[in-house]
Amino acid sequence: MSSATYTFKGFDPTGAPTHGELEGESQAHVASQLRGRGFTVVDISRKRMGFTFQDMRDLYTPVAPRDLTVLARQLATMVSSGLSLLRALYVLEEQTEAAKLARTIAAVRQDVETGFALSQAMSKHPAVFSDLFVSMVAAGEAGGNLDEVLERLALQLEKDDHLRRTVRAAMVYPTLIGCFALAVLVAMVTLIVPVFAGIFKNLGGKLPMLTQMMMSVSDAFRNDWYIVVAVPLVLVWGFRTAKRTDRGQLLWDRIKINLPMRIGEIVRKVAIARFARTLATLTSAGVPILQALEITAKTTGNRVIGDPMTEVAERVKGGESLAGPLEDTGVFPPIVTQMLAVGEETGALDSMLHKLADFYDDEVETMLKALTSIIEPVMMLIVGVIVGTVVIAMYLPMFQVYNLVK
Repeated sequence: MSSATYTFKGFDPTGAPTHGELEGESQAHVASQLRGRGFTVVDISRKRMGFTFQDMRDLYTPVAPRDLTVLARQLATMVSSGLSLLRALYVLEEQTEAAKLARTIAAVRQDVETGFALSQAMSKHPAVFSDLFVSMVAAGEAGGNLDEVLERLALQLEKDDHLRRTVRAAMVYPTLIGCFALAVLVAMVTLIVPVFAGIFKNLGGKLPMLTQMMMSVSDAFRNDWYIVVAVPLVLVWGFRTAKRTDRGQLLWDRIKINLPMRIGEIVRKVAIARFARTLATLTSAGVPILQALEITAKTTGNRVIGDPMTEVAERVKGGESLAGPLEDTGVFPPIVTQMLAVGEETGALDSMLHKLADFYDDEVETMLKALTSIIEPVMMLIVGVIVGTVVIAMYLPMFQVYNLVK
């Protein structure tokens, strides 16, 4: 007889209410399994299969980094308090407000119940638990210090989230100004320019080049608006599609790291900060250095920094120190390699990596504040240029008429 998935409700061996899913040949078979584990069964029903609206929503709804941080910290607290892992997962499943994360915890708990290790169960959900998360949990299980490792992981996720929110906050004002400038341009070419165009048509004569160009833009916005809308959408789609390719992603990462106005420098320092903190967290948790380098390469957020880690790992595997191969990549500043060399000599590599991460986090925040103070007047100047260009284009014919009259 083929097995199916059943949902159940009842009470666990401690008397606490519980629910979940279990595979079995029939309701009676599932009930027998649960009773054999000491559960008191209240209700069992066959789970409806198929791709549901909830599945579609889960596919496009990522789990917030802050929710994962809270999960790691709460699980660490409960494990360090002596609560069994299964009981801790039950509690997290009940109290987690993020629906997708709660369902994922339920699936992880079911796998743990059937004998999987926590890291193995989490590895089945790569969209929720990253390689960093799974590797840290595996290291904690192997070392018998899961609570300490989860605390380190929570701190790492918290720092990453803080850095991400700092960058996003710095981009809010320029984005708003850019949207405002676009709205002003659209309003002027669709509402104001047509009024002047009617006047110029009655005047006759040849219009200045700038005025002709502005009137052509106005006609395009009013008569061929679907093309005006479609072209940016196609460009965005093409950019996103190209960026998903291996070559396109590498090219985009190189462009980002070489952007002017010190934006590229900020991108580089953000990637180095992530590299240092992730590697420090993994090594301090007891993850082997080669595995740590492999995971770190995926979490830097920039392949210009991450790709050389493959060669670095090979050289470290061959017996070299970490600082030398990193220096030879040419993507790390001297301060990074020198501090790592000191850390390796003194046996405090993870501590030195944490200091590097904190240093670059502070550098990024300082540079973002300076960049924001520069961008604000630049964006206002751009708005002024847009408005001024439209106004000049509309008044140039009037100046010509005035000169003819004189």
